[in-house]
Amino acid sequence: MTPTPTPSHEAAPAPRGPIRAYLAAGILFSLVAAWLLLLTTPDARDDARAFTTAPACTASGRSDSDCLRTVTAVLDRTEREARRKTPSYWVYLTEADGTSTRTTIKSDLKRLPAARPGASIEVTYWQDQIRYVDFGPDRRYTNADPRESFRLPLTIGLVLGILGAMLLTAAAATAWSSRRSPRAYTWQVGLTITGGMFLTLFGAAAAWNSDGIGDALYLTGVAGVVVLALCALAAPFLHRRHRGDDTIALHLSVLTEEACFPGLIMGEVPYANHAGYLVAGPGVLATTPDPTGAFHRKAAPRTLTPLRVRPPYLTDPSGRPDYDGRAVVVECEDNGVPVLVVTHRKDAPAVLGALEPVPAE
Repeated sequence: MTPTPTPSHEAAPAPRGPIRAYLAAGILFSLVAAWLLLLTTPDARDDARAFTTAPACTASGRSDSDCLRTVTAVLDRTEREARRKTPSYWVYLTEADGTSTRTTIKSDLKRLPAARPGASIEVTYWQDQIRYVDFGPDRRYTNADPRESFRLPLTIGLVLGILGAMLLTAAAATAWSSRRSPRAYTWQVGLTITGGMFLTLFGAAAAWNSDGIGDALYLTGVAGVVVLALCALAAPFLHRRHRGDDTIALHLSVLTEEACFPGLIMGEVPYANHAGYLVAGPGVLATTPDPTGAFHRKAAPRTLTPLRVRPPYLTDPSGRPDYDGRAVVVECEDNGVPVLVVTHRKDAPAVLGALEPVPAE
């Protein structure tokens, strides 16, 4: 049986809950992004430049914290950090003046001939931290290496900034589209989130593959223009696709045995139940809390008639599941009483098959 479409396009009140959530998260992400991009990242970049241009310390030169102070030391031992997948070692050493200390190096020290206990090494300090260690001719930078330290806050700042803009735009799109369509998930919001996620991925890649903050922002801006252009091209197509009747065309399944799947029945009828599962079989549609469908079943009467299948609406009763955005609603009636059967899109044909009249033998 093919459901008879009964289109309904009354606009729904703006969903204040999602809009407020989008606004709150968007403002928070934007503020954190501004702090990272305007303060944290430039400070880290300044440290990287100061380190790479710092001169070696001399007896009458600058203070030890501003120049590169290199001292000789004896390598006591190395210990690999077992919980890390990438090679990372604790390096224990004793300096010429008897000072014992340690530092961490992300490198496979087993491949360095000079990285053995008792070997003479050189460690270089900058601003009172060991920045690199020379194992003979081989130099390895420690975890305190500031040269690339700006990339992490830059990446997080770009990602949060893009996500913040995406959420603020989604709030505006939700408020605008809810006045024109009762759908819970409109194409305007979907297009906004899709474009924002693509731009987020590009922004993260730009932060790790550019030479500086300006380059990363420039590349992200160019990508933003491209994403906006693609969204503008997709908007007319999506508008035409979603205008008019929003009935979803599904063919019913011819059932030969019972199947149990997530779903529920909603409405002012005695068999409405939020138990969580539906049982569909030849001439049988029932709710049950049992994932196997064997116990505590409450069957719908044969007077339940399907009208059409549609997407979820903002006006649906509270408690309607969305099944990760793949829910559909089978609009039905039972002697004039509206009834909604909500399930996953892939299981809706089985619901239609269960409500199909059983042929007389």
